[in-house]
Amino acid sequence: MPQSQTRRDLLKLSAAATLAIGATAMTAQDQPATKKRRPLKKAYFGLPKAPTLLEQCRILKDAGFDGLQLNTPGPDIAALSAALKETGLQMEGTCCSQHWRLTLSDPDPSIRAKGLEALMQSIRDCKQLGGTSVLLVPGVVNEKVSYADCYQRSQEEIRKAIPLATELGVKIAIENVWNNFHLSPLEAARYVDEFESPAVGWYFDIGNVINYGFPEQWIRTLGRRILKIHVKEFDTKKADAQGKRAGFGTNLLEGSNKWEAIMKALDEVGYTNAENWATIEMPGGDAERMKALSRQLDQILEK
Repeated sequence: MPQSQTRRDLLKLSAAATLAIGATAMTAQDQPATKKRRPLKKAYFGLPKAPTLLEQCRILKDAGFDGLQLNTPGPDIAALSAALKETGLQMEGTCCSQHWRLTLSDPDPSIRAKGLEALMQSIRDCKQLGGTSVLLVPGVVNEKVSYADCYQRSQEEIRKAIPLATELGVKIAIENVWNNFHLSPLEAARYVDEFESPAVGWYFDIGNVINYGFPEQWIRTLGRRILKIHVKEFDTKKADAQGKRAGFGTNLLEGSNKWEAIMKALDEVGYTNAENWATIEMPGGDAERMKALSRQLDQILEK
């Protein structure tokens, strides 16, 4: 073979290799980096459909959940403890199921006293089950209860539960709900701060707030006051067309929540670490439904 032809072939091969390397580098540079799933623990509020408590817990575990949150009074505590132990699920926390009926803002002192006892029992149940917080709706503003009275009465009753919560190491987590109360993140932060106790914080419900605010803004204002979060979807277009509560009738990732902005805000306030929980509060169902919810939560945690 002539020497000149050999050199030409070598030059062609060298040029082709250079172009290939450059193209590979550009392709890698243009490709967005794969986001790593944030290490929050995953929980579900409630129980899936199954004949027994043990089977319900197994469904959650198999679906990829780390724990669950339940209303108290609820399932038998001994049976639930046994099911948690056998499946390896953790108790994220409890919810005081009486807080809408026996409100801490009621004009009747006897009703408030019963509501306080329900809260304290939920704290005891939470401790017994290994949970770390009790979700509490602090009060309700209506025609009979003014905003100012709800603020003052609910704080007064919650202060009575702080010694027990502190003793047992269980947090009282105030939730933002549609109770005509805590309509501003600035007031919500102030409300918690006035207790001057690490035993009281916020249970931030992402879907509940979108009707009158922006979750990412609330998160940045509440900051380290956020103890737990509820992951819930809300569709503002559906709410406008069919009524406000219809907004909840949508799947995760298909509503109006801007999940990337929400997760970025949670990153900024230091919530997205392995010690924190992300708890789904959406309609459940059978094993396949729970697996679908678990996958959707994983997608959100990668945003």
